[in-house]
Amino acid sequence: MLANLAMASKSDHLLIVVSILEGRHFPKIQRHTVIVQAKFDGEQLSTDPVDHKEQPQFCTELAWELDRRTLHQHRLQRTPIKLQCFSVDTTTNQRECVGYIILDLRSIQEIKQPPRWFPLLSSKYTKLKPAILLSMVLENDEKQSPESFKARKAPPRQVPVGKLQLVLNEEEGFHQLGPADSCSELFVLSVTVACASKLEQLIGRTTELSREGVDFFFYYTLLGNDITSEPFQNVMSPSFEPERASVRIRSSEKILRAYLSQQPSLEIHLCCGSHSLGSAEVSLSSLALTSVSVSTQPATVEGAFVLQSPAQARPRLPSVPTDLQPTVGVSVTLRKETANPQAAGRESGDGLRTGKDAVPRDGPPSPAPVAPSTAPAPALAPPTDEQRLRSPSPGQSTPGGGHRSVSPIKGGAHTESDAESLQEEEEEEEKRPTLPEPKLSPPAAAAAKKNPEAELVSSVSVSAPKVSIPASAHHYCFSMDLRSIRDLNTGFPVNCTLRYAYQFFGSAAPIMTSPPVEVKRGTEVFLPQSYCAFDFAALPHQLQDTFLRVPLVVEMWHRDSSARDVLLGTASVQLSHLLTAEKSRFLGPSGQQHWRQSYTERLPVLKAHGSSEKVAELSYFTTLEDLGLVRTQDIAISESSQSGHPVQPRAAAVAPPSGPSGAVAEPRETLEYRAAMELEMWKEMQEDLFDDQMKKKELNHMQALAEEWRKRDREREALVKKKELEYNLLEEQLQKTLAELEKREKNLAHAELETQRLQRELRAEHEFSVRELQDSGRRLREDCTHQVELERAKVRQLEEENTRLQQQLLDADSKYKLLEKEFQLFREQQHTRPEVRLQSEINLLRLEKVELERKLETSTKSKLHYKQQWGRALKELARFKQREQENAMSRLKKQQQELEHMRLRYLAAEEKEAVKTEKSELEDIRNQLNKLKQQEVKQPWGDPVGGSAGESVDDHLSRLLEERDTLLRTGVYTHEDRIISELNRQIQEAMAQRPPSTTDRTHRPAH
Repeated sequence: MLANLAMASKSDHLLIVVSILEGRHFPKIQRHTVIVQAKFDGEQLSTDPVDHKEQPQFCTELAWELDRRTLHQHRLQRTPIKLQCFSVDTTTNQRECVGYIILDLRSIQEIKQPPRWFPLLSSKYTKLKPAILLSMVLENDEKQSPESFKARKAPPRQVPVGKLQLVLNEEEGFHQLGPADSCSELFVLSVTVACASKLEQLIGRTTELSREGVDFFFYYTLLGNDITSEPFQNVMSPSFEPERASVRIRSSEKILRAYLSQQPSLEIHLCCGSHSLGSAEVSLSSLALTSVSVSTQPATVEGAFVLQSPAQARPRLPSVPTDLQPTVGVSVTLRKETANPQAAGRESGDGLRTGKDAVPRDGPPSPAPVAPSTAPAPALAPPTDEQRLRSPSPGQSTPGGGHRSVSPIKGGAHTESDAESLQEEEEEEEKRPTLPEPKLSPPAAAAAKKNPEAELVSSVSVSAPKVSIPASAHHYCFSMDLRSIRDLNTGFPVNCTLRYAYQFFGSAAPIMTSPPVEVKRGTEVFLPQSYCAFDFAALPHQLQDTFLRVPLVVEMWHRDSSARDVLLGTASVQLSHLLTAEKSRFLGPSGQQHWRQSYTERLPVLKAHGSSEKVAELSYFTTLEDLGLVRTQDIAISESSQSGHPVQPRAAAVAPPSGPSGAVAEPRETLEYRAAMELEMWKEMQEDLFDDQMKKKELNHMQALAEEWRKRDREREALVKKKELEYNLLEEQLQKTLAELEKREKNLAHAELETQRLQRELRAEHEFSVRELQDSGRRLREDCTHQVELERAKVRQLEEENTRLQQQLLDADSKYKLLEKEFQLFREQQHTRPEVRLQSEINLLRLEKVELERKLETSTKSKLHYKQQWGRALKELARFKQREQENAMSRLKKQQQELEHMRLRYLAAEEKEAVKTEKSELEDIRNQLNKLKQQEVKQPWGDPVGGSAGESVDDHLSRLLEERDTLLRTGVYTHEDRIISELNRQIQEAMAQRPPSTTDRTHRPAH
């Protein structure tokens, strides 16, 4: 599996070999396979599918062939190797991305290294954290000679997006979108990552911000090409060259807009090694929404986009304030290519162009990239401390006495190869001055012009003309950054450029922002190249008086290519606010302490010609640094500085005086003395040189220590701010929690008081209920005792009555026996009648008597059983009523008392009725016995059946009457109830069927 990328004239060929060994922490999924697809410079290689299990075994090597020159070019362009892991469903052949890995081409060496575990980024299985074991090596390809090898033309690569297809034309270096005959316009899509800020918010708590060997870079994919920025190590102040990646597309504007509207957002990742710390999304579809044609005006999407870390996706974490959010400045531009496209950059084999724009590295964050400018403009990039020492400011003068204006920073893309770029860098390094140029303030330069020929000759050295600076003067550094323009109040878009001049800083040349930026209504635009610094010397009272009296006037101009520039308005910057700002202390390059004052403000831009109408709003940032007193210095303009040849110090030779008499010379004038003096002077000079060297080394060491101290201080300050933000968020959460706890405590206290009140009320109700129950129980016991006594008395009466009735029964039995004897005697006497008939009749009567006695006993037993069941039903009904009354006792206390009295009266009445019923039953039994006796005595022998029928009807009628009266006495039924009506009907039928009285029936035969 070899993919040919490029061929060069050199004979040494190399192989980039990536070994994909195995994986770990993968979930086990049935009917799924795993493949790894590697992509390098548009060429894709993939492994064989393996089972989707916990440790898939790939055991595959992927290799790309290229030469050293191409490898060097890819390393300069930081072309990555992207590995994507896919999960494939074997039933539907549907692929799903599991994660990806980014490999840095610069880390691949020719020495074989042990394999390493690389975790999958943006993994689908977030809980398992899968990883793949990889090893990378650079091997020499010696099997194929360059003469026998021919580069084969790669097939056109197609990127399907909906119905549109993007086809690469490698020969002409562009992508073809749409039909070639109708889509013939060339467009350039460029992406520029310009700057970044607040990146330390994405770093974890345990990560060191300035650890050696840790590289951070930005990564994104543009139309299938993986692009990374220049790595940097310090996230506190990220320093990297802004790069522009461009892609040439041959299409029509309509089809290109439709294609861009279908593209997803461009994801820009901040990476540390193989880990993504955060990402920002830039919408490419916004380029297609512009109303202006791309042919006339480029479409641009630019701004500071917020980097979102993966941890912020969890809702339980608090959000970061807007001023502390990490941002990255990105500009995406779509323009129509001009006639000379080579000026923008050189295309590579896949139609991608990369170039380094001259955007200030240390400047303030601005989302718009700085385009090359051919018009002279002052350099507005903020210089560092070292740059301030080496480059003069607009207020400084050259040793020749003329003012030196700030040179513009011209940006352009590097279009040369890597060898040519390296050669140019070496030539630039040789051309750079090794020593810093002398810095002179305007007063010092003017004084230097006055005395150009003044000399002071000594016996040790020769000094050049010098200028003395007052001891009370201070060295100041003033910097101003015109940040943005917003709230435009004009009827047309403005190509805005700002301009100002302040002669107190030593230069009358105007300072202008360049290039002009387009400002529309309702938008805020950041100004490019808007920073400028001035170094000057002045007295403090002069500085204060000037800042109080003379404001700095900033002019807002509209630049039109077809007409003259128009002055839209002016803004007066009161520099006196800077004098009242808070002072902060910082260390200078030599380790000395200086003071800095900063002030930022938004002020209105008023319309020109004396009107108070607001045109726009300007945001600016000013800084004044007091670098201390200017020491009295002698700035020499010697021959060495003018001609370029060093001037050696000369000793003034003093000729010895000759006396007329040739006397002996004095000791000070001898050659030995003068040689000794020269030797001592040479020693002193060497000591001074040695001291100067030591002081310079000490100064260098102090500067290095101060720089390191400032770096560490910035890191500590950033960490402190981050910790302070976290503590503030925690403090807010704690305050909310405390407020909730206080609220809950108040609610609990209120609920506790309410509970105590309810307990007291329930206790009082319980005591009242207990007292009522005790009283009612006592009354019930008394009533029960009285009822028991009454019942006992009734029982005694019934026993007496029973004894009397038994006695009567015995008497009746004795009478019956006597009558039976008399009957026997009578039957014996009546021997003339047929005895058989009489005996049969007697037997029949006896049987009827036994049957009647049995029926009487059965009816008596059934009546007793019915009474028992009826009493049980009544007791169940009373118990149910009592249970209902107990449930409703709390709501209906009065009804409970009435029902209780009614129940007692009902029980008493029931007992009375029961006693009456028993009396009536006994009376009925007695009457029936009497009737039987009368019937036996008086009934003729020929009609026994009629008497028994009348007797059964009477019994049925008495039973019905007894049942009706019993039901009515319970109080449950009334005369209107159905059962009572039925009983009344049966009673009427029984009374209608009742035969004549017994007396009439007995006397009827006599007649």
